[in-house]
Amino acid sequence: MVSNPRSDPERMVTAVRHLGPNWYASVMGTAAVATAGAGLPLHLPGLRTACTAVWALSLALLVTLLGARALHWTHHRDQARAHLLDPATAPFYGCLAMALSAVGGGAVTVGRDWIGVQAAVALDAVLFTAGTVIGLAAAVAVPYLMAVRHRTDPSQATPVWLLPLVAPMVSAALGPLLVPHLPPGQARETLLLACFAMFGLSLLATLLMLPLVFARLIAGGSLPLALTPTLFLVLGPLGQSTTAVGTFADVAPGVVPAPYSQAFGVLAVLYGVPVMGFALLWFGLATAHVLRARRHGMGFAMTWWAFTFPVGTCVTGAAALARHTGLVVYGWVSIGLYAVLVGAWAVTAVCTTRGLLSGALLAGPRTAPAVPRPVTGRTTSGAVR
Repeated sequence: MVSNPRSDPERMVTAVRHLGPNWYASVMGTAAVATAGAGLPLHLPGLRTACTAVWALSLALLVTLLGARALHWTHHRDQARAHLLDPATAPFYGCLAMALSAVGGGAVTVGRDWIGVQAAVALDAVLFTAGTVIGLAAAVAVPYLMAVRHRTDPSQATPVWLLPLVAPMVSAALGPLLVPHLPPGQARETLLLACFAMFGLSLLATLLMLPLVFARLIAGGSLPLALTPTLFLVLGPLGQSTTAVGTFADVAPGVVPAPYSQAFGVLAVLYGVPVMGFALLWFGLATAHVLRARRHGMGFAMTWWAFTFPVGTCVTGAAALARHTGLVVYGWVSIGLYAVLVGAWAVTAVCTTRGLLSGALLAGPRTAPAVPRPVTGRTTSGAVR
């Protein structure tokens, strides 16, 4: 038997050359299915076990991608630097932070059923800390690169620009899960108010960026077909911020003084209700654009993962409103959105697996073939150089 001259490690190193940070979106979407399902105001037999299994899958995906991206940075530094200097790719570095935080939050939410509370809290603490640090760094570094190196134009604005700005909001929404596991007093209050601060910085930054995206959509026309699914990314800061204020209200009693703990409960409703209303409006607008793009030939791309995590944040946001308002309608909204989330995740996961196995998703960008110059007397005689 003749062995392949290229070893498996060599093939693996070659395969990850074009593996970008956008792949972390698959981890985010998978973790969202797990955590959103566990928070539904619905108790179906086997639902929590299924959510725990999906969380375990998201953890496996995270570990695999961290290893693959380490190979990418080790052996393809030129491509990694090119990603940082590409205005279309650099914002996806926010996905790394969100993937870490999402898997960490899932550990405390459902993973504890399998690995135990102590291990789940320890895992969440590590992933939340790493995700928060990377998210805050991305929220500063990516806009800085866009200002001084990328030379972007308002006509190029897409919802992808929101990704590094939303990362601190994910930490803000998931950080309170660790509050009850800290010593009472200063430690709990510090973490809760730190999460509230990240809520504020992410919200204000998003409010600065979102008008550019909306103006580009209205004045510049529809996005390119492959980018149309990214319209769902706008749901991320909307749903995640609603989730965050609901989580603040859940843990605030006994952590901050009584007037402020009650204020968090008021904020959960007075902020969450109008923002969720706008999120549902945007959901309809984005769906209409996607259906139009599909009619015009939109095929599968990794941007389809935008159908998952942002919708998952709206599921958890609606579930938080159901808890704090007591209204059944928000419970049904969360259940309906979760059905959309599961369907989108299943289709996108199957298409991603198929593209990964075929090698199409890891292939480099296609370049147009060079057009040969016409043969003339001058070219054959060597006069043209």
